[in-house]
Amino acid sequence: MPLETLLLLTTGVFVIAVLYSSVGHAGASGYIAVMSLLSLTPTFIKPTALALNILVASIATWQFFNAGHFSWRLFWPFALLAVPMAFVGGAMEVPAHLFKVLVGVVLLFSAVRFFMGATSDRLKGEPPRGVAIAAGAGLGLLSGLTGTGGGIFLTPLLLHMGWARTRVVAAVSVVFILVNSISGLLGNLASTRALPQFIGWIAIAAVVGGGIGAHLGSRRLPPVAIKRCLAVVLVVAGCKLILT
Repeated sequence: MPLETLLLLTTGVFVIAVLYSSVGHAGASGYIAVMSLLSLTPTFIKPTALALNILVASIATWQFFNAGHFSWRLFWPFALLAVPMAFVGGAMEVPAHLFKVLVGVVLLFSAVRFFMGATSDRLKGEPPRGVAIAAGAGLGLLSGLTGTGGGIFLTPLLLHMGWARTRVVAAVSVVFILVNSISGLLGNLASTRALPQFIGWIAIAAVVGGGIGAHLGSRRLPPVAIKRCLAVVLVVAGCKLILT
């Protein structure tokens, strides 16, 4: 990888980690967007995004556990089949053109979620056990295939259905992201038996950025403004993947 590309990637990952962690996300869709804009290959993008997701999600998981927002009762039905399906998705080798379209759609969906902003905290009861298990299986497979943790889909699902309040949803989603990312990366390593080169420097940038964002939050821009800025990046990257 050329030095200039590595510097741009490291800087982009750092910025994305700060911004995403400040609004309660691990950042996979942002990392994928940055790597896509730099025209990196799917074989580099998927494992790198999963590895960075693990690092940043670990920081957020620790904080949510300490704050007492995590709900095991809500988490386990979604995670039951999601974890093995994420392993399957991570091990699958998707053709490059199909990978681009699939990830492009994920990025555009993520952008829509950021543009739409927050959802109300109106509760409607717990999710049916069978529905939660089935939904988790689908999200796990998608997370492994695309190199995301699945949280970008789980969060709006939980909020839209009124199955938990915002802070609980954030806590459950970040742990869901963590376990799926670990499983997806293990599946990818079982298939490729190697991590991309230069991931060490990128990982340091993610850890530092995630730590800063999680600790300080967003002090210069309100969360809504940050989400909309991120949405613009996701739209550009998603369109680039789908149209090229």
